[in-house]
Amino acid sequence: MLPMEGKNGALKLSELFKNLYFCIMKISLICIGKTDDKYIEEGIAVYTKRLKHYCNFQLLVIPDIKNVKNLSESQQKEKEAQLILKNISNQDYVLLLDERGKSYSSMEFSAFLEKQQIASVSHIVLVIGGPYGFDQTVYDRANGKLSLSKMTFSHQMVRLFFVEQLYRAYTIMRGEPYHHE
Repeated sequence: MLPMEGKNGALKLSELFKNLYFCIMKISLICIGKTDDKYIEEGIAVYTKRLKHYCNFQLLVIPDIKNVKNLSESQQKEKEAQLILKNISNQDYVLLLDERGKSYSSMEFSAFLEKQQIASVSHIVLVIGGPYGFDQTVYDRANGKLSLSKMTFSHQMVRLFFVEQLYRAYTIMRGEPYHHE
């Protein structure tokens, strides 16, 4: 029996629609600078592979800014902003990962994503800024801010934590036994 077939072999309409909207939305995570730690890269790869079953996920790493020693903090944020904004379209729903953003439990984040999918948001772009955060132009473009914790994490660790939470959110939506409440 196929996963969407009922006892009599008929497709469950609710399951069909659920599976359709899971595949439609694209989620991108934009980061500044590459990850140097192999264990973090391996963890990200594990969850990225798992996410293929739920959504169209892409990790976009923007190269570090060159000659940062010659730039002020605001100049560095401005250059990063230009690169970030170059990778965002007017139609994208943009969330900045920021310690002053809205905090969600895993269940609440899952519900938020599901609400965006139902509202036909086609592309959510999440952005992890550089070491000094975001330039005001990026804040102005964003639709909102998301906080993973009140604690501060390295930019590399945030990538892994976010990708795992994204995977967790989709397993919650599907009622799969990954998350325990």
